[in-house]
Amino acid sequence: MAPGGPDGADGAERGGPRAALSGLTTRGRSFLAAGVAAGVCAYVLGQSDLLRVGFLLAALPLICVAVLYRTRYRVAGSRRLTPSRVSAGSEARVRLRMDNVTRLPTGLLMLQDHVPYVLGPRPRFVLDRVEPGGRREVSYRVRSDLRGRYPLGPLQLRLSDPFGMCELTRSFSAYDILTVIPRTEPLPPVRLGGQSAGYGEGRQRSPALAGEDDVIPRGYRYGDDLRRVHWRSTARYGELMVRREEQPQRAGCTVLLDTRRAGYLGSGPDSPFEWAVSGAASAVVHMLERGFAVRLLTDTGSSVPGEGTDGFAGAGQETGEGAALMLDTLAVVDHSDEPGLTRCYETLRGSTEGLLVAFFGDLDEEQTAVAVRMRQRGGAAVAFVLDSDGWSSGGGSTARSEERLRQLREAGWTALAVEAGAELPELWRQAARQHSESAVAGGSTGSSGGWS
Repeated sequence: MAPGGPDGADGAERGGPRAALSGLTTRGRSFLAAGVAAGVCAYVLGQSDLLRVGFLLAALPLICVAVLYRTRYRVAGSRRLTPSRVSAGSEARVRLRMDNVTRLPTGLLMLQDHVPYVLGPRPRFVLDRVEPGGRREVSYRVRSDLRGRYPLGPLQLRLSDPFGMCELTRSFSAYDILTVIPRTEPLPPVRLGGQSAGYGEGRQRSPALAGEDDVIPRGYRYGDDLRRVHWRSTARYGELMVRREEQPQRAGCTVLLDTRRAGYLGSGPDSPFEWAVSGAASAVVHMLERGFAVRLLTDTGSSVPGEGTDGFAGAGQETGEGAALMLDTLAVVDHSDEPGLTRCYETLRGSTEGLLVAFFGDLDEEQTAVAVRMRQRGGAAVAFVLDSDGWSSGGGSTARSEERLRQLREAGWTALAVEAGAELPELWRQAARQHSESAVAGGSTGSSGGWS
């Protein structure tokens, strides 16, 4: 909610009497001009009755200006945006509320909220009269097919007198931000190489701050809480033992998004780049829901979140907060001017475990070699490669794309070509089948960085 209190409603744009006179409408200016002309004619002709008429004509718009300016209707306004974060193509509702906080009724009010053109037409509302202490509520919807962060506001209020002689426009200073995140698709819970989920059996374990996972006794140390004494172990070892509570360590997953400008052709909601962004968002949400510690990495080498070991979302971080942080980043991510994938490779080189899910644009021979070196790390690696030439033509993969895929697969990647109109859930299943087939062919039962 973005309230506009009495100060903001009092009119942030007062500007003095001269500004109030500039608010005269065509009718008000006509009355004033007619009154002045009548007064001049009355003076020249010596007609006192005509002077009275001219005085009345000129006084009426001036009185309206004075009343409208000096009354300063104190109208409190607020805006409520629900929800403040939506996926591309979804709608959000904006509710505006106006409160008359004085003992005087208002005249005709016209509300206008400023919204970016991509969210739809600029909303306008007319309120006839607000009684003393009364309120009015209106609402409108906004929708965007393009991800991003869009400001809503400021709210403008136009005041007018009952005779239509003067209009004053005043603006509130508060505004809200609507975040449009990429579309996400639910992915099937497939499994590669028989691997477990993020919290599966056989994972390394780390001490927990609190919990009831596993109890491993250790020797008593000065300052330990006596409530943590493990009496069974104390009796067994003949010395005071306390519980050391532990919990499974989350398996790591890196979602790599290639944002190189040279890697994609076209723009708009149906472009290859937007498909890659949406795919990365879907993978982030899916892996977090499966219990993985996830980080989002781009070709620039920047990692989100930037906390925890190797930039992963720590075990203590709520899944919802981590997902919101990465989705907000993807909402505003744009093309980079990086010449290649070297910087993200340097970031990955220090990490030797965990699953790697990559969304690549066009790969030339040099960048394919960099991607091959990425696979030298431990853990499974899945690549979705978008071929802009095949995407724009609406056909299948080109010969160059097939050659790049072959090189990636030989290096150990589970690599798939993404064609125009491809659906990520189906590609996700194909990746699982391809990984299983390659594991069987290689006589392997899975790798420690498997995914599910």
